[in-house]
Amino acid sequence: MASTLFVTPDAPIEQLSGQLGANGLPYAVPIHPNLVHLTIGLFVIAIAFDIAGALYPLEKRVFRLLALPITRAGFHDVGWYNLLACAAVTFLTVAAGFYEMLLAEPLPGVTSTIGLQSMETMLLHGVGGVAILLVIVAMTIWRGYQRFQWRRNMGRQVQWLYLLVGLGLFLVIGLHGTLGAELAGEFGVHITADQLLASGVDLKEALP
Repeated sequence: MASTLFVTPDAPIEQLSGQLGANGLPYAVPIHPNLVHLTIGLFVIAIAFDIAGALYPLEKRVFRLLALPITRAGFHDVGWYNLLACAAVTFLTVAAGFYEMLLAEPLPGVTSTIGLQSMETMLLHGVGGVAILLVIVAMTIWRGYQRFQWRRNMGRQVQWLYLLVGLGLFLVIGLHGTLGAELAGEFGVHITADQLLASGVDLKEALP
């Protein structure tokens, strides 16, 4: 009787191994960190300009003295459109982060400066990224209601509570970003030089 041969398929990471570079990605530069900085920049600009719009009565004499044609509505327009762009970009940021995290091969035997292993750090960073995305989306909806419904006929287009939540999210994003920095700096995730050194390769020969 003929025997049946069962072949176990390679793990997903092994199926892609031929397409991955030294950094563990199918492209030269990680996408997620760049999108992260775009997300942060858009959010910071959104809140900063809404703060400027909220404080406009204190600032307008300075603008007049400098002959700058700046209006309160203009500040709030910048705040609204940057937050809208931030919400859209953050979906891409989180998606790219999960894709690159699935391909991550952290350096073995490493513990972060705050005492976490690589898997714990990646899980916290992933869950935190989704939570921040949800908060940004919620703030965008909140900001939209203020702009088009609750405060559409008012000079100050945003509530003080909204601005305080935005400033609080600055702190959360900063703390959350340290986890991403540790994935790169401590665990060498998608860092070409770290991965090459871990594999015993001479950097002078491997890198141009």
